[in-house]
Amino acid sequence: GQMTDLIYAEKDLVQSLKEYIRAEESKLAQIKSWAEKMDLLTSKSTSDPEGYLAHPVNAYKLVKRLNTDWLELENLVLQDTTNGFIANLTIQRQFFPTEEDETGAAKALMRLQDTYKLDPETLSRGNLPGTKYRSTLTVGDCFGMGKTAYNDGDYYHTVLWMEQALKQHDEGEETTVSKVEILDYLSYAVFQFGDLHRAMELTRRLISLDSTHERAGSNLRYFEKLLEKEREKEEEKEKSNKTMPTTEPVVQGGAYERPLDYLPERDIYEALCRGEGVKMTPRRQKRLFCRYHDGNRNPHLLIAPFKEEDEWDSPHIVRYYEVMSDEEIEKIKQLAKPRLARATVRDPKTGVLTVASYRVSKSSWLEEDDDPVVAKVNQRMQQITGLTVKTAELLQVANYGMGGQYEPHFDFSRKDEPDAFKRLGTGNRVATFLNYMSDVEAGGATVFPDFGAAIWPKKGTAVFWYNLFRSGEGDYRTRHAACPVLVGCKWVSNKWFHERGNEFLRPCGRTEVD
Repeated sequence: GQMTDLIYAEKDLVQSLKEYIRAEESKLAQIKSWAEKMDLLTSKSTSDPEGYLAHPVNAYKLVKRLNTDWLELENLVLQDTTNGFIANLTIQRQFFPTEEDETGAAKALMRLQDTYKLDPETLSRGNLPGTKYRSTLTVGDCFGMGKTAYNDGDYYHTVLWMEQALKQHDEGEETTVSKVEILDYLSYAVFQFGDLHRAMELTRRLISLDSTHERAGSNLRYFEKLLEKEREKEEEKEKSNKTMPTTEPVVQGGAYERPLDYLPERDIYEALCRGEGVKMTPRRQKRLFCRYHDGNRNPHLLIAPFKEEDEWDSPHIVRYYEVMSDEEIEKIKQLAKPRLARATVRDPKTGVLTVASYRVSKSSWLEEDDDPVVAKVNQRMQQITGLTVKTAELLQVANYGMGGQYEPHFDFSRKDEPDAFKRLGTGNRVATFLNYMSDVEAGGATVFPDFGAAIWPKKGTAVFWYNLFRSGEGDYRTRHAACPVLVGCKWVSNKWFHERGNEFLRPCGRTEVD
């Protein structure tokens, strides 16, 4: 009898062996399919890296793949003894994006979505202007976007992206994400907006797919109690004929209203980024002119003056053409790239530099000793402006990638932050000289919300304005912003001129606002 048992035991082992073989073949088939897909993708992306990354969805998916998808593949491959691959992947992993990077990339897409009024469908299908390589978001990608928003307490974007994930799922797209997972997040986010009826509808749909889902069952009972309380309040209101404030969520165009945030001029700023609300009237246009600029008869510019164009009359903003050559731009970028780090802002109270969510870019600072081209560009800015660079800050180079922006801010220090530039000992920032070192396919404008101006990047040009009146008082109209880059990559460099050393180059006026 025992031997007979062993026969059946061996039969069972054979079946287990076959299951193991099937599992290994399935795993190898998955790896092969992934490799073929990535081979096609990387062949396309490496043929024109900058063009490929100009599409923000491509940039987001690259970050997501390297942080999430390759990790899943690593776990799959680790089940085998592919030591060579694992060793290589381990070495390369130190250069991979982090969880924080993936979150940042997702938030960048949401920033573009809000600023340029793009619905999730547009972003998911990759229908963006000026893009060379179209890319789409899968159900899993949309679900990932929604989870990022959810984890940040951002239920507005949670709803938008979970709805998009559900829509694509309902259309039959293949995915490993279940409808139950999507509905779980979506129903709770909808509830956070106070839309009790829709939250119940979505929860019931979830339970119809998974009747054993404990949290959904508990939520449904809770929602029903809340709804019953609402009905009782309605009945009391009808009996007393009293009008009570509505608890219905605010819905615009079929979507919940976007919550207000910390930026008071958010709507004006974003409208200008889209090219809307620019206050360039025919009357103002007549006051703008083009001319040749010789820097008040600067000997260096008499023979070769710069082309100067008025961008705005008051405050006076001008654009200069052919300020930097392509060769100079490439050299400046080459010098800056190894030093690029997350851009910082100066804390108004402490004067200490720190990172901030409203400034998303990478920057570096170049000294004249770094390369003769830096000294050459600095000297040129001095000749154009008639201001001294001896007390100016170093040349700052900034790169705005996917969704890169700098929300409305002042370049000068205000009276409530007197110590902002105390360490420099050169007074306040009297003027800004901004070099555009790239064209931008879409987005990336420099906007002034106070008076409704939008200035678009043109490679090789530069814009200049004074931050202070001649009296030394700050010109609060110069509050400006760098709009998010929708498609492309934006490179700029800037020089901030300070008060000290310019007392006689730009003398005081007779009134406070001269």
